[in-house]
Amino acid sequence: MSTPTFEPVLVSDAGSVRTVTLNNPARLNAFNPAGFRALTKALDDAAADSTVAVVVIEGAGKAFSSGVDLRALSEPGADTADFGLAFAPLIVALVEFPKPLIAAVHGAAVGIGLTMLLFCDVVYVAEDARLRAPFTSLGTAPEAASSWMLPKVIGAQRASELLLTARWVSGVEAAEIGIAVAAVPVDQLQARAQESAAQIAGNVGPAVLAAKKLLRQGWVEEARAAVQREDDAARELIRQLGSFAKGALPH
Repeated sequence: MSTPTFEPVLVSDAGSVRTVTLNNPARLNAFNPAGFRALTKALDDAAADSTVAVVVIEGAGKAFSSGVDLRALSEPGADTADFGLAFAPLIVALVEFPKPLIAAVHGAAVGIGLTMLLFCDVVYVAEDARLRAPFTSLGTAPEAASSWMLPKVIGAQRASELLLTARWVSGVEAAEIGIAVAAVPVDQLQARAQESAAQIAGNVGPAVLAAKKLLRQGWVEEARAAVQREDDAARELIRQLGSFAKGALPH
């Protein structure tokens, strides 16, 4: 009997709503290079598929995503460069994704598990979710254009406080400060996200795409510039610290 193939991302369709599920529950949906590439492919495929109107991202198991798989990154012989090479195209896919993107967040959302939410058009969180941008505690720079996106989404003061302290944010607070549109009981989370997706999918497709494009006008260029600044800062920190402090992701 053959061993089932592990799929880091699962894709399912209900009408014109596509659900993309992060599928590494044993590691709280932490990302290794295969996970980065699988999510990038899922987004690229959805962008190119004319039958898909809306995409919902969720996590399997107990969490949305605990970020980069630091255990895998710190294993002897780990190809740290491959993490960075796989990470970069995912950010491009998120920055340029042309269709409505909804996130349903439960459990932990850490690092890229948090920063990818900034590219989502609508985010719902479980009330007991826990979010964190841990970069200063790891000795690295913010990632995924979060140094520009987070102030844009929640304001400069709140963004500064979250990025500088690296503290945890509850689901309820995430909704209060604007990372999410609403915090709901965890048992209602998926239904709420799917209901919103179906409502969007029921509108006139070209008008929905035009609205998203207008809402995000100028973000692509700014996000790309922020990513370059963050990459430069991360490399300088590596030079200063001499290594990836506490397993921080190589940019």
